[in-house]
Amino acid sequence: MMARTVLNHSDISRALTRISHEILESNRGSADLVILGIPTRGTVLARRIAEIIQRIEPDAPVQLAGSLDVTMYRDDLSRTRTRTPSPTDVPVGIDGKTVVLVDDVLFSGRTIRAAFDALNDLGRARAVRLAVLVDRGHRDFPIRADFVGKNLPSATSERINVHLSEIDGAEFVSIEGGEE
Repeated sequence: MMARTVLNHSDISRALTRISHEILESNRGSADLVILGIPTRGTVLARRIAEIIQRIEPDAPVQLAGSLDVTMYRDDLSRTRTRTPSPTDVPVGIDGKTVVLVDDVLFSGRTIRAAFDALNDLGRARAVRLAVLVDRGHRDFPIRADFVGKNLPSATSERINVHLSEIDGAEFVSIEGGEE
């Protein structure tokens, strides 16, 4: 199956920088901001966004990038491949904070719906925002990303693959498939 690259390393870097600026603008700075990635690649992206925000506002409080595992909150566990839960690592309380959830690809919305349930077990955030590197459409739930790196309309038969250097040793986003 042929895969074509739709984002390269520079494209990903620019998208994350833009998303970081948009997060700061919508939040009016970095006060009371908690950035949580959804494993696995969302956690890497969340860490990068937090680092970019820290560079943009060096005198601001350190941005917290944690990890929110949603595996046991999913409603489709019996229908998907086996997932190994990752540890949830939320370094601060979320009560009264603006939480930015970060994921690599927004597709059906099921992962984000599960993330909302997981967040409820941690406390009551003032607001929850969603940042994704790729929004490919095809929602099963009425969920919309607040910050999007790239809108990539795709067929349901296609697969979007995000490769990040920290995990995969290479940095690009590809799309493959499409034969119906």
